[in-house]
Formats: sequence, structure tokens, C-alpha cells
Amino acid sequence: MKKTGILVLSLFLAMGACFAQVANPAIVRQTLIFPGQDKHVHGSSLVNLPNGDFLAVWFYGSGERSADDVKIMGARLKKGEKAWSEPFDMADTPNIPDCNPVVFLNSQGKLFLVWIAVQANQWEYSILRYKTSVDYSKSGPPVWNWQDNILLKPGDQFAQEVATKFKDLPPSTVGWGGYAPKYDNMIIEASRDAGKRSIGWMTRIKPLLLEKGRILLPLYSDGFNFSLMAISDDDGTTWRPSLPIVGRGPIQPALARRKDGTIVALMRDSGDTPTRVHVSESKDQGESWKATMKTDIPNTASVELLVLKDGRWAFLGNDIDDGRYRLSLFLSDDEGKTWKWKTRIEDHQPGQGGYSYPPSYKPPTACCT
Repeated sequence: MKKTGILVLSLFLAMGACFAQVANPAIVRQTLIFPGQDKHVHGSSLVNLPNGDFLAVWFYGSGERSADDVKIMGARLKKGEKAWSEPFDMADTPNIPDCNPVVFLNSQGKLFLVWIAVQANQWEYSILRYKTSVDYSKSGPPVWNWQDNILLKPGDQFAQEVATKFKDLPPSTVGWGGYAPKYDNMIIEASRDAGKRSIGWMTRIKPLLLEKGRILLPLYSDGFNFSLMAISDDDGTTWRPSLPIVGRGPIQPALARRKDGTIVALMRDSGDTPTRVHVSESKDQGESWKATMKTDIPNTASVELLVLKDGRWAFLGNDIDDGRYRLSLFLSDDEGKTWKWKTRIEDHQPGQGGYSYPPSYKPPTACCT
């Protein structure tokens, strides 16, 4: 049986199916949080706590599409130490798989864990859940002081936006039978269903924190095969939906903000071939988004994006068409308009490695070239 584990690479945390010794000068240090496991471990997230500790989370179990033992696990790396703690439970909804955790601090230093409970073992029936803590500096798991669901209710404007934005996309080259509805028309019709647009929104990538307590939490839907933001204007106490980020397969947005205030989303491609990183922009603090365009960067899994202290942008992703055996770090000095530098973090033959879903944290100092 193939074993899975979690690998931490200097400034980035990467999930993977198997790991080899890395002789890459771009990697300052790498550690496994725990040895390879027979069960599935996936969808990790990482936060640097105010006391200097790191807290990592992931989901673990027999498979969220067929088993109900999947739960959210975590581990802590104490400041100044080299070995991670033994894993501990972070969240476990009885008899329902828990997946896709995201862990972050709001502007007041409150710790959030947001994840999905996968009802009926189907992604499109997922429910957003969250916990918060203000007592998280001691060894072991945080002491949780609040837990609730995040319930969103996109209105009729959601459907109007979907229909409008599909007109902005280039003509579809995906072939459908003469008696079957076209892809665009199916999604437009589904968007008119209040039930479908209110459920199934899932986490994957860390949020973007803006001024005055605004949080943009990226979400995506396997039912609609596109994305939106959960927006909070009170540091995470209440949430509402943005308008959708419409395209043919843009999911799992990673966010960064330019100096002029434009928010950029880079997204995994879950649409037609060739699979390429999608990009969209928002000019109104994440309320509405342009229809997505494909870049020229290959993509087979989610990307992570952050702004470094020296102003450069960095993103990490699987820049290949046929797997997750390659992981590359891209750098941009023009706020993501071009990516002039690329460093291979992992590069193996197909079937010899798997590096998926690389969550990042903002480092205390800028990354080196």
C-alpha cells in the first residue's frame, strides 16, 4: 500500500504521496511531520502563531468519498524545536467525513479553523464549519471557545452574474451531443436553483485579510465547478457571499492584492484541456470578479500565492499536465503580470512522487533569490 505523509519545505508546507531525499539549494530545510501513513492524508494548512510556534492541520482517514472516519488532525512545531509534536485531533463530525481544513489568524489574533463536513460523501453537499480559539499557545491542540457553521445564501444576483459572465468567456470548444444541454447552459440553469447555490461551497486556500476587519475566504464548488468568496466585515463573526468567479473550471482561488487595490485570484483548472492556471481580478474588494482567463502555466492541482515583504509575488504549484510529481516556485516582480523566475522544488518521474496542495504562510522576512 502506498504511504502518505506531510512534508514541510522551508517557507512552504506540501502534502505528498511519497517523498525522496531533496538536494535542492532552494530548500532551506525539510521535515516530515510524521512517518508515512497507510490511510489518506491530504489538504493541509499552516499558520505561524504569535509565540513563534507553527500549527499544521490536514485531513486523515480512509477516504472521504467512501468512509466516514475522516477527521481533521493537527500538529505543532514549538518555536526553536526541530521535531513536530505527535498529531492530535482538531475536528471530527460524528459519522461524516471532515475535509479541507484552513487555519488562520484574524486581525485581532483570534485563531480560526474552517473546514467542510461532507454530507452523503459527496462534495456538492458539503457544509462549511468553523471553530475559533484565543487560547492556543500551549502544547497540544488549541482550546476552542466557539464552533458553528458558515451558512451562505447567494441571491438571484448570483444567477444573473453567471449568465452575464459566461457571455464574457471565449466560445466553448467542448463537444456535446445534439440532444444534450451545453455545459454553459447547464451551469446557468443550475445557478437559478436557490438550493444548489446555497450548499456545497468548500474551503482549500487561506484567506486574504484586508483593512477594517474584512476577510475574503476563498471557496469553490464541485457542483458549479467555479468559485466565490465568503466575505466577513467583522473579523469573522458573520459571513456573506460575493458574486461568483465564473469560468469553465476555476476552483480553489489563491489571492493577492496589488498596490492599486486590485485583488488577483489564481486558480486551479478543473475544466477542459489544456489545463492551465486560471486568473481573475476584483476591483471592489472582492465583491465581484471578472470572468476567468487561462494563463500559459500548466496546472493539475491548486496553487498557493503570497506577497513577499520586498514586494515580489510568489506562487507554488504543479506546473505539469499529467500529475503532481513536479512542484515549482514562481516569482514575479510586476505583481503577477509575468513570472520571470522559476525554481523546481520537486521533480520526479511519473509515479515516483506526488506533491499536492502546497499551503504557504507569510514569512517573517522576504524570500531570497
